[in-house]
Amino acid sequence: MKRLLTGLQPSGELTLGSFIGGIKQSVKFQDEYESFIFVPDLHAITVPQDPLLLKERIKKNVALYLACGIDPNKNIIYLQSENLYHTNLSWILECHTYMGEASRMTQFKDKSKRYDNVSVGLFTYPILMAADILLYDADFVPVGIDQKQHVELARDLAGRFNNKYGTTFKLPEPLIPKIGAKIMDLQNPTKKMSKSSEDIKGLIFLLDNEDVIRKKIMSAVTDSDNKVYFDPENKPGISNLLTIYSALSDLDIKQVEEKFKNYNYGNLKKEVADIVIEKILEIQKKYHEYMDSGLVDEVLNKGLKIVQEIAQNKYNEILKKVGLGRI
Repeated sequence: MKRLLTGLQPSGELTLGSFIGGIKQSVKFQDEYESFIFVPDLHAITVPQDPLLLKERIKKNVALYLACGIDPNKNIIYLQSENLYHTNLSWILECHTYMGEASRMTQFKDKSKRYDNVSVGLFTYPILMAADILLYDADFVPVGIDQKQHVELARDLAGRFNNKYGTTFKLPEPLIPKIGAKIMDLQNPTKKMSKSSEDIKGLIFLLDNEDVIRKKIMSAVTDSDNKVYFDPENKPGISNLLTIYSALSDLDIKQVEEKFKNYNYGNLKKEVADIVIEKILEIQKKYHEYMDSGLVDEVLNKGLKIVQEIAQNKYNEILKKVGLGRI
């Protein structure tokens, strides 16, 4: 079975968009690949973070992923910062990375515009990402188009190292998932629902309560046409509500359109709110069970034990080839 590696960023609260657009894809992958899922908490601190909030989110987000269907028996789940081989390998790879190729990373260019003082870590984190991948001989890394460049850097570094020291790393392939349902902001339906948005009125968080969810959906921006049909360009608000219903009901858009064709906007919103609340309450029930049971620590401890052994063996091989240590 081919090995897949992906990371779960702990930098924000998970939203309905996170679940529909991303987590559901990971649930599907766990039946198709040997799946390694890690929490890239070291990547999170490349930009300012509240330490207490970050620590809280790490555990909460792992519990939420489990509650959303990530099976701990089908995935190896671990924290990046607890396995020191990630940062050790990152340094070795940094010493084999050219300044020119590192400076061409578009994610750095985009993110650096948002902050007055940019850290060196933000500049070099694509190399740490390469270490995350290469340490485990991953065959595939699921990424969006904007992250594909980072997997290509990992391939370049692996190829350069292999050419210089002999075959050591597997060359990973980016896995661009089929475009899933893209959930938009309820208050600005031309913009993606993002956990980093400053206005939370348009976001549905997976830990929102029932009243808050219903209020946000009933207040969703639509239009004055009062006709229900799917047209993202001219009716982005209504199209977004139909997309949400489609994703949670497993009906296709045409079927959802037909179901709601004679509805007014208020009744449409009510039914969308009902199905969202049903799904989120189901997730929350499992989430609270996992948070209270100690399962999160059990899963992370088990995963760490597995990956440390894999990583140590790979790292010792690398040290020997580079000429470091006493091995």
